[in-house]
Formats: sequence, C-alpha cells, structure tokens
Amino acid sequence: MKKFILIFYLIVNFCGCQNTTTKQIDFNKTSQEMSKKTKIKKIIKTETEWKVLLNEDEYRILREKGTEAPHTGIYNLHFENGTYNCAGCNSALFESSAKFDSNCGWPSFDKSIDGKISYSIDKSFGMLRTEIICSSCDGHLGHIFNDGPTQTGMRYCVNSLSLDFKKEKN
Repeated sequence: MKKFILIFYLIVNFCGCQNTTTKQIDFNKTSQEMSKKTKIKKIIKTETEWKVLLNEDEYRILREKGTEAPHTGIYNLHFENGTYNCAGCNSALFESSAKFDSNCGWPSFDKSIDGKISYSIDKSFGMLRTEIICSSCDGHLGHIFNDGPTQTGMRYCVNSLSLDFKKEKN
C-alpha cells in the first residue's frame, strides 16, 4: 500500500500540475516591488501553534508543502463570487473573478491580489517550478505556471486545503 501511495504521489506531482514550458518564471523582482507597495503583517507562530490551529491535512499542505490529490478539493470546481483566503491566516489571496477551470484538478487563478503571494524556486521531485506562498504566514499554497489560457498567461495552481472562501455579500 505504501508503494502505491508513493507512486500515486509521484505521478500527481510529475503529471498533474507540471509546467508544460521550459521557461522558469522569475518573480523575485516582482515580489520585492509588491512588498514595498503593500504592507503585509507577518504572522509568526511556532510549529506547535500551527498544529493546534490547523487540521492534519491543512498542516501537511500549508506547513510541510504537501499536495492534495487532484480533483478532490472542495474549491476545484467552485465558482461562487467572493474571495479566496489563506486557510492558515485568513489573508485574502485571490478574487473569484480571477478563477478559471484549467482541468488540472486543482483550483486555478490567473492573478493574485497584489502583494499577497510570495514566490520561491522549488526544485523538488527533479523539477524546476515556482512555489507560491502566502506573504503573511509563509504557508505553502501550490505553484504557478506560465501556461494559463487567459490574458495574463499565468496559472496559479492552488491546493483547496490551503484556502478558505468568503462569499461576496449581495
């Protein structure tokens, strides 16, 4: 059973949400420029505090950089009007107007709220990807790719477990 889970996990990470282009996205300059414009309140907690605050799956995704299985997340095919917030700290990350169905199995957005996402190079599993991280609590959200179908050309591939949704009031 452990072999099956490991093989499944590797297939998901290599196929499900992999960049289809070879060009690496460089967001270092953009992140620095946005953080100068937007004052982000940093949330600092110990790992013990995070374990109390988050359930086991949220902790695995947000703090240990895990990935949920494709097509299992509550927000994958969720298209109500509102704001997607970080499940760790409730910081607003994405507006529903930026969400689209990418058929990759995870919620996808073409842009984030300015200054709310940080970017880091991820070389895990023999791939070169750009990790997306909550700027407030440093929680792992997923990855960003430059193969999006909208005008921005970006696809923020996000774990549902790293998000909470706040419905827009009418």
